[in-house]
Amino acid sequence: MDILLVASAFNSLSQRVYAELSDQGHRVDVVLASHGADAVRAAVREVCPELVVAPMLKSALPEDVWREHTCLIVHPGPPGDRGPSALDWAIAEEASEWGVTVLQAEAAMDAGDIWADGAFPVPPAGKSDMYRNEVSDAATAAVLLAVRRFADGSFKPRPQSDPGIRVVWRDYFRQEQRRIDWEHDDTATVLRKLRGADSQPGVLDEVCGREVFLHGGHPEDRLRGQPGELLATRSGAVCRATRDGAVWIPELRPRKASGDPAPFRRPAASVLAGFPAPPGSAPGMPGSNGRPYWLPEIAVPLELPPERTTWTDIRYRQRGDIGFLSFSFPGGAMSTVHCRRLLAAYRYALTRRTSVLVLGGARDFFSNGIHLNVIEASSDPAGESWSNLVAMNDLVEAVLRTTDRVVVAALGGNAAAGGVMLALAADEVWCRTGSVLNPHYRNMGLYGSEYWTYSLPRRVGAEAAERLTSEALPVSAATAERIGLVDRLVPVPAREFTAEVERLAADVAGDPGIAQRITTKATARHADELQRPLAEYRRAELARMRAVFFDPQAPYHALRSAFVRKLPHGSARPLAQEGAQ
Repeated sequence: MDILLVASAFNSLSQRVYAELSDQGHRVDVVLASHGADAVRAAVREVCPELVVAPMLKSALPEDVWREHTCLIVHPGPPGDRGPSALDWAIAEEASEWGVTVLQAEAAMDAGDIWADGAFPVPPAGKSDMYRNEVSDAATAAVLLAVRRFADGSFKPRPQSDPGIRVVWRDYFRQEQRRIDWEHDDTATVLRKLRGADSQPGVLDEVCGREVFLHGGHPEDRLRGQPGELLATRSGAVCRATRDGAVWIPELRPRKASGDPAPFRRPAASVLAGFPAPPGSAPGMPGSNGRPYWLPEIAVPLELPPERTTWTDIRYRQRGDIGFLSFSFPGGAMSTVHCRRLLAAYRYALTRRTSVLVLGGARDFFSNGIHLNVIEASSDPAGESWSNLVAMNDLVEAVLRTTDRVVVAALGGNAAAGGVMLALAADEVWCRTGSVLNPHYRNMGLYGSEYWTYSLPRRVGAEAAERLTSEALPVSAATAERIGLVDRLVPVPAREFTAEVERLAADVAGDPGIAQRITTKATARHADELQRPLAEYRRAELARMRAVFFDPQAPYHALRSAFVRKLPHGSARPLAQEGAQ
């Protein structure tokens, strides 16, 4: 069937629907609604679709399009739910269960007949995490069912006037409702407000006399202070006191009206480093080490005691012969500092006596490669791009050169560009069935690095590697397994992924042939090194990347700036960039 996807952005859900419909044998084209109604009309005229599907839409479809074609809209709410902020209300009202509805477009918003729907339990996670996992699972299943029903021709969609459907209109969830009252809101309330806006739009607040949006929230079990007081930093995050505890906030975004030259999300400590110190602070150097000098940096050990309830983005734990090095960076983006810290943690893990080391294993993003937001905010974007890429290469090389144990990359969520290559450096790649991979760099105007010219062809072959990197399209987990990008699919809900990875890792560690497998692995790595050293792959890739980074006219700089600032750019073809969320 010829299907046209209309999306306001080619985000995680749009990419997954695109990939899975393509897996079903449909010919799928994409137009970005952000390019305007005329672009949508032009795409309809060109494609002549049998069906239009809108997985993520922030503006209404042109009336002439939905009147002349069957158009299916994905609404992230249960049947009868209407309005533009469905997930925000679900989190704010502490719903235990939520849903997704695929309905037919009509004049009234979210009021069309229902083609399919699905329900899921609301996880104790942020809105964006839930969107990329539980919502994505339910929405994709519902879209595939709705498409089958449409193709069959005999299904009659269910009108929302049916007695069993309770129609509820929910208004746009405004900043007034998100506002945190630091004097009176308890920690649970603060966390709920932060998690309900963790990616977009953030919670508008005032810090050091400046308006910023707060992104993300995690509980802290020990630090305390006056409500609203900034207490400490840790690995880029900032800790802030509530009336009965404290929370960690990983990212801040200066308000555009503030005049800040970098009004986009980035590590909270780096934003605070540019703010004036509060009155009474000890003297120091503003911006030193990319963090506010007037707050203490309070670290925690990699092997955090299980009774602790605090935030850290990298953890190590061990069960018998298995080491688990988990990490979770906002948006899956890894800055120079992130890469160096993860490399140090990886080297620590290698000092422990294990036969299996699991890299990743948490729900949501695995990695999307270099951190475009941090690069864009730098006073020297070219230099920071280079530093970030070198640090990412160092990390990938360490994994490639590990020959004394089996390394497993466990992808609980999406991965892109250098993040995919980090996974491919492992001996085995395990992937949750809901994940989407983007093993390419082209849409950011980059050749790519992280030893992709070694890792990708040896897994999928030279021809497939060329196709993946040139077509620059998302790949479903199922297709990734079929072509050799992934070794094992993990068909569980996101909430069960970590436990299932532990069970599977125990099977690998308990295999009587694991010692021989490790010996064979070391022999193969030695043979590959003799044929062509890893240093040669690295040198060739970095030479091409350096030429782009330090060329002011290279498209990369404009593409990066537009992506970070969420400005329209490019054509209506799928735009899946490094760092995409």
